[in-house]
Amino acid sequence: MNPRFPAEWEAQDGVLLAWPHEGTDWSSMLDDVHPAFVEIIRRITRFERVVLTAPSAASARECLAAAGIDLGRVVVCEVPSNDTWARDFGPLTVIFNDRPVLLDFGFNGWGLKFAANHDNLISKRLKELGALVPNLKTVGLVLEGGSVESDGLGTILTTAECLLSPNRNPQLDKGEIELALASLLGAGRVLWLHHGFLAGDDTDSHIDTLARICPDNTIVYTACDDPRDEHYQELKLMEEELKAFRAPDGSPYRLLPLPWPKARFDDQAHRLPATYANFLVINGAVLVPTYRDPEKDEPAMTCIGQAFPGREIIGIDCLPLLEQHGSLHCVTMQLPQGVLP
Repeated sequence: MNPRFPAEWEAQDGVLLAWPHEGTDWSSMLDDVHPAFVEIIRRITRFERVVLTAPSAASARECLAAAGIDLGRVVVCEVPSNDTWARDFGPLTVIFNDRPVLLDFGFNGWGLKFAANHDNLISKRLKELGALVPNLKTVGLVLEGGSVESDGLGTILTTAECLLSPNRNPQLDKGEIELALASLLGAGRVLWLHHGFLAGDDTDSHIDTLARICPDNTIVYTACDDPRDEHYQELKLMEEELKAFRAPDGSPYRLLPLPWPKARFDDQAHRLPATYANFLVINGAVLVPTYRDPEKDEPAMTCIGQAFPGREIIGIDCLPLLEQHGSLHCVTMQLPQGVLP
């Protein structure tokens, strides 16, 4: 029997996050980023539980309690971390013989760009602490959660720029990567995007910044409508690739273009990777990153609501997260049903 990689919109027990602390790149802006994390946790705990790693569990609990967070819905685990990008160092859950199995892929700081010695051990340490229930299988493949999208039925959507990066799995070619995805994630087919990028993105074009698989053969994707923008041509080529893809039943995907947010820059005038595609699906809701852009935030939420009818669509100000080149989906990893005690 092959494993099955569930879609994000399937039933969940909770969401994993890592608390920003002085040992991370957030150290100079903790007063800005802590409220963003508190708000994400507040919204998630309305619907499900949160597992939070922190170098000081007491300090994190104190901050959450001061913000009125229900600590009965949050498990805080004292675990060291290099950073806060739980999407990429967190475990990927597959269903095997009707039971969840946690896959602990290698995490090497997005192709050896950043230190990851603590982050690469977080899944193992959470398992040792009893915070995660299923079997944990260490996998000899470098793979980040933000680099793969699943429909839960054997389709994986990804980008060639990331999965074929020479600093991740240089010993494997494209065909061998596909075989690994088939063996580990039950991929019956892999849809490869060869175009699309975001300036300021450190991940080598993670799919969760560009295009997301949604229910009923729908793909929501980042679109640029400004011909003067540096992204315009590449995102148009990506759009053409998406139009050529076929759903498992042979029909074209229903494609929903997301608005193009206003350009944001850091204090060195470097562009930041703002994208509405970096949303998180939880039980009964979708959390959507917003960027204090009234002309685009609301239309983005409306678009995502069309892809997830019947779910509450909740915007969360994620402008502070852009300062470290990520957003809402990047700092979270869903934990499917059966993963938490």
